[in-house]
Amino acid sequence: MALTDEQSREIAAARGQALPTFRAVCPALEEILYQPLPVLDHGFVRVIDYMGDDAAIVQAARVSYGRGTKKVNEDAGLINYLMRHRHSTPFEMCEIKFHIKLPIFVARQWIRHRTANVNEYSARYSILDREFYIPAAEQLSAQSKSNRQGRGDLVEGAEAKRVFELLKNDAEQVYDHYIEMLNEDDTGAAINAENKGLARELARMNLTLNYYTQWYWKVDLHNLMHFLSLRADAHAQYEIRVYAEAMLDIFKRWLPASYDAFVNYRMGGASLSAKGLNCLRRMLAGEEVTQASSGMSKGEWAEFVISMALKLYTPI
Repeated sequence: MALTDEQSREIAAARGQALPTFRAVCPALEEILYQPLPVLDHGFVRVIDYMGDDAAIVQAARVSYGRGTKKVNEDAGLINYLMRHRHSTPFEMCEIKFHIKLPIFVARQWIRHRTANVNEYSARYSILDREFYIPAAEQLSAQSKSNRQGRGDLVEGAEAKRVFELLKNDAEQVYDHYIEMLNEDDTGAAINAENKGLARELARMNLTLNYYTQWYWKVDLHNLMHFLSLRADAHAQYEIRVYAEAMLDIFKRWLPASYDAFVNYRMGGASLSAKGLNCLRRMLAGEEVTQASSGMSKGEWAEFVISMALKLYTPI
């Protein structure tokens, strides 16, 4: 990830002014405030602003007047209780605002989470940079034969080399055509004085989905945890999962007690259907349960068995 000189100056200026405040601050998060955390080849995640800390969640749950009315371990116990019983409202009292640079195809997947405030870089008004995502060799995989939305074996050798060439050449060619249609250089001057140039809102339409966009994404903690529970999961697409993993580290810095409760009860926990719970009771009673006797479909049974194997028999 390369920052322009202007971006580096803006970050240095933002971090160079320390303001007095009576608001709750989180020292570990302040350490990385405004700084870009690299993701993929040209992307990043950075925290622009945040509101609240673990004590704010406890304060909202107790509707108390002040802070520090209970011991830290008692506050953690209440947060665990709230997380365990899915009392979400106190977690909505904390908010965080990110600046994220990501490939367009990741952004289109991300925007499915409609519970945040989003403002995206507009290619109607500005010209996109010549930056596009090319997967690392270990991420270049064939389509899974068993999962319609998953990856299978690695693509290697001559085929991989050809795929890399296609990805790179296509992205470079469409950007060259994009600039040609715009008829503008870096200074905004016409490249060919005889041509009018196409409107930016039209010239952008040929760009490939691996080009990078940017947005500000502001979300409360309850909805952030929902995003992370889906996108930091091993089944999520790699390109969005690495963003979620970077945000998990930010979450840990920001709200350590809430992070621990989230990892324990949400990320590391398991949810069972009524049929699944009944099967588990029968198994614990010593009964041998099969798919035929479980009352589940083949798909449900497979998911139940895999869930039990992962959650009960694999150390977290």
